[in-house]
Amino acid sequence: MKLLIIIVVVIVVPLFFVLMLVISAYNRLVALRNRYKNSYAQIDVQLKRRYDLIPNLVETAKGYIKHERETLEAVIKARNLAFSASQTAAANPGDASAVKTLASAESGLAGAMSRLMVVSEAYPDLKANQNMMQLTEELTSTENKISCARQAYNDSVMAYNTQRAMFQTNLIAKTVNFASAGHFVVYE
Repeated sequence: MKLLIIIVVVIVVPLFFVLMLVISAYNRLVALRNRYKNSYAQIDVQLKRRYDLIPNLVETAKGYIKHERETLEAVIKARNLAFSASQTAAANPGDASAVKTLASAESGLAGAMSRLMVVSEAYPDLKANQNMMQLTEELTSTENKISCARQAYNDSVMAYNTQRAMFQTNLIAKTVNFASAGHFVVYE
């Protein structure tokens, strides 16, 4: 009987504690992965809002800047590329290459939108148009929300990647394929 107690104390109790550490580390990784996926969902909501606003902005501008057709087409093309990249990234926000592709498409869209705003400055009637002013204000507000959501996502990714890289968690992450997540950085 004493031998059985010694075996339990020497073997089973330490194994129990090791098992608890493994379970705890795994659960931390799951929680952090869910946090960055939720953070990406917040970005996705704002991106969809912006993608919905852009065609309205282009339609409003179309009546005033007929000579700038290339600029308007570039905005629509960039919007469509970004929308497509957004759908791919939304399917798996942990895929670093999908997030990088989206960031690149978003940079292209930001450049095209910037050119549209510069061109619109040359048309006083367009600048004074009430619908254009409202859409521009909504777009600016949405851009600010996207920026905040992107920061929250990047913070969540950093916490996840940091936890994933720590010694004991790293062993578990490699074993059960918790891949590194990519940051969402837009270069404007």
